[in-house]
Amino acid sequence: MAEPLQTRTRLEPDLRTRQPERRRGLGSEIWKHRYEYLAISPFYLLFAVFGLFPIAFSMYLSFQRWDGIGEMTFNGVNNYRFMLTDVEFWKAVGNTLLIWVYSTVPMLFSALVVAFLLNASFVKFRTFFRIGYFLPNVTSLVAVAIIFSTLFSNNYGLLNYILTQSGLNAVEWLNKTWGIQLAVSLMVVWRWVGYNAVIYLAGLQSIPTVLYEAAKIDGASGIQSFFRITVPILRPIILFTVITSTIGGMQIFTEPQVLVGNDGGVSGGGLTIVLYLYREAFVNNYFGYGAAVGWGMFVLIALFSIVNWKLVQGKSDT
Repeated sequence: MAEPLQTRTRLEPDLRTRQPERRRGLGSEIWKHRYEYLAISPFYLLFAVFGLFPIAFSMYLSFQRWDGIGEMTFNGVNNYRFMLTDVEFWKAVGNTLLIWVYSTVPMLFSALVVAFLLNASFVKFRTFFRIGYFLPNVTSLVAVAIIFSTLFSNNYGLLNYILTQSGLNAVEWLNKTWGIQLAVSLMVVWRWVGYNAVIYLAGLQSIPTVLYEAAKIDGASGIQSFFRITVPILRPIILFTVITSTIGGMQIFTEPQVLVGNDGGVSGGGLTIVLYLYREAFVNNYFGYGAAVGWGMFVLIALFSIVNWKLVQGKSDT
């Protein structure tokens, strides 16, 4: 019995002798594919310079006091403390959430209806309508904001012209909180309905037509098929659009900045989080505080996205 044991012991590989070979093998594999790694290295270098470094530097900057020219001085958590106690910051948060609610809910519902109609067989020239609905997404955002500013202008706006011609009183849209938020929300809806409709349309085209045919045979109407077949199957895609709309809606900047300026208008109704960050960092030169606001916005977006994901995912599971 001892001899087979000795033979088996001699045949067992020594892990200590194989470990250097494995290490040498990994290095040789990297050197073997060095040209491939060299070909993809520009992406990682650019990402490290323009992605990772700004993130790390903004975290470091959020604990400093710096005007962009002089020397930095350590400020501890005072930037975050001031942010949590600043009334205008929470006003910007409230305005951003209201604009998100006013724009995202009708935008996603309208996009889903538009995608359902574009996928219907009775609609003619569907390719033309798909391009037409997607065009606002590739339009210059500054140009869109300028056009909407002429529509909602207090003195010579098109909407006030229609109201006065109808015998009604003109409305100072850009001097009221709800008017500014309505104008910004309509800009977001007009711009992103087509984009989300294309995403929903791709999901609709993956649904088997047999389901709709069976529902039609059972006597279901188009509205019943929409809510009983289309919406449940598209829940993962709806979740994706909700999360992306949340991230984009919390970063609204160009629309209110061009429409009412850096202060958010007369009543401050257009002061969003990013506009508040821009004003504090690049107008008032409080770069340390601006970095702290950026990280505060990151936390809010993360929490808000998790809440939306839980709500939509929970409904999907039930």
